[in-house]
Amino acid sequence: MSGSNSSPPADAPSDQPLDLTVHSLPSPGGVAQEDARRTVVGRWKMLAVLLVCAAPVIASYFTYYVVRPEGRRNFGELIEPQRPVPALAATPLQGPPTNLQTLRGQWLLVTVAGAACDAACEQHLYLQRQLRESLGKNKDRMDRVWLVTDDAPVREALLPALSDAVVWRVDAAQLAQWLQPAAGQTLAGHLYVVDPMGNFMMRFPAGLDREGAARAKRDLERLMRASASWDQAGRP
Repeated sequence: MSGSNSSPPADAPSDQPLDLTVHSLPSPGGVAQEDARRTVVGRWKMLAVLLVCAAPVIASYFTYYVVRPEGRRNFGELIEPQRPVPALAATPLQGPPTNLQTLRGQWLLVTVAGAACDAACEQHLYLQRQLRESLGKNKDRMDRVWLVTDDAPVREALLPALSDAVVWRVDAAQLAQWLQPAAGQTLAGHLYVVDPMGNFMMRFPAGLDREGAARAKRDLERLMRASASWDQAGRP
């Protein structure tokens, strides 16, 4: 056509091939190494968090077990290694069935006996109550527990003094897999101490009397002081 200009505009792109940058795909071996590195880093971070959370507990036990003034001795026997509470079936005197692990969250002073509760059992129940009361402002951090090892009825005369105690029936054979008496003693012979994490960690000598209870009190007071930074009254 006359007067037409078939030349392309000056600013039109030229017919040149596109300049594409090709990125290489990561190798399977490199991906695996990176995943492994991230896994290791994640585990170390998790371990660090756990250590930070457990530090107060570890420090209090270190203070109690290791950093002891010269000449100081425990009256109660420390249990090493500690024995964590199992999920044993338990039946309260009143209420639905439960299991022992629901007791975690409080210090426990435990006695074991049949429902008939002979003179030694009555002595333990009395000393339990006195020891707990002797802790003063810290008494709400400790529960007294009577684990009844048979199905016989508990005597009515005992019930008023047990109004603020935990009284549960537990199979004796299964219970003996957790609480353990000293050699030559029976399960009912001791008062046992369980920490708030559910670890059976101390037992007082069999045949505890009032003189022995005064020494047991000092052990309990030291436990309360050593755990004051991380343990509070009541279950979480």
